[in-house]
Amino acid sequence: MVERADEAPLLFWAEGPAVSAPPTAAEAGSCGGRRLGGGWSAASWGGAEPAEAAGPPRAEVEEDQIVAVFVVTFDPRTGNMVEWCLPQDIDLEGVEFKSMASGSHKIQSDFIYFRKGLCFGLACFANMPVESELERGARMKSVGILSPSYTLLYRYMHFLENQVRHQLEMPGHYSHLEAFYDDKKGVLPDSKGTPTSQQPVHWLPSIHRYMYPEMKITHPAGCMSQFIKFFGEQILVLWKFALLRKRILIFSPPPVGVVCYRVYCCCCLANVSLPGLGGTVPESKPFFYVNVADIEMLETEVSYVACTTEKIFEEKQDLYDVYVDNQNVKTHHEHLQPLLKINNADKEKYRRLNDQRQMLMYSQEVGEDCSSCEEDLFILGKLGTV
Repeated sequence: MVERADEAPLLFWAEGPAVSAPPTAAEAGSCGGRRLGGGWSAASWGGAEPAEAAGPPRAEVEEDQIVAVFVVTFDPRTGNMVEWCLPQDIDLEGVEFKSMASGSHKIQSDFIYFRKGLCFGLACFANMPVESELERGARMKSVGILSPSYTLLYRYMHFLENQVRHQLEMPGHYSHLEAFYDDKKGVLPDSKGTPTSQQPVHWLPSIHRYMYPEMKITHPAGCMSQFIKFFGEQILVLWKFALLRKRILIFSPPPVGVVCYRVYCCCCLANVSLPGLGGTVPESKPFFYVNVADIEMLETEVSYVACTTEKIFEEKQDLYDVYVDNQNVKTHHEHLQPLLKINNADKEKYRRLNDQRQMLMYSQEVGEDCSSCEEDLFILGKLGTV
């Protein structure tokens, strides 16, 4: 059996060069590695559109719907604050904390997915040492965007990486961000959650089967593979809780970017149809990064998956059903305790999962299957029901 390395470039996220302009050519998708960058408009940025993934015809790629772009900075006197944004009248309350995770001052760079109202956000954070007593020796900023759909966000990762470095080196120069917003701007959803120019907002589990291929090409290659390797057999425990639509909270110190991918993978575990239950099952909502400012919102949710860098959440047991710290999965609900045990059936499913992963990797290695990915093993129910 041919083994393929489980490498996912963004799971080992590294700092890029300190340049402010977008790349001259977008990265094209490919069968083997399927690096999923790019997404630039060829007309506006001079880059080629990403290549189509090989395989059966897929649903059309979503149109750009960037409803806001913003810069967040850390002020030593006042704390996190929105330094600049477009449009200027948009409500960004709380974004200054969502886009700069608690504890970020200890790291050099990070990326963060989050939810803001009816929209989803992606922000890239960077920390640069400076010779300034006023800034206490460090300048910290995040550059982020909001969109009604989180499957759009990954297209602009490289742009945000470059722009946060540009903002650190040349604070106050927003021309690239202004041009980007003019090119990509969409329509903010109304109070009913329906943007005037696109379909209603869909959570991942409610996306129709015909839309699934779009999901596959808008998230990092190797994301599910790293998720399975990290949790091992514990992934079957998470699968049970995800299928039951429990409130799952994942704790990790910064950086939080990779942990946001674990939130996405947990939602993939729940994205299967449950025969006989139909629409009675609550959706498993990917909230991505949350902090103490989200406590009031989380109190009203019956099902979600989120991550946090704030240890205080562990004490607030009314906010979650399942708490994940590193590879340790636990619950304070007595009736859920039996699900934490890995039984013989779980071990068999995990063995089958690894066998099917190896078969999939082999098929991709020899070029026979460029359309499937590891999410399929769960989403298409290839392992059977729990």
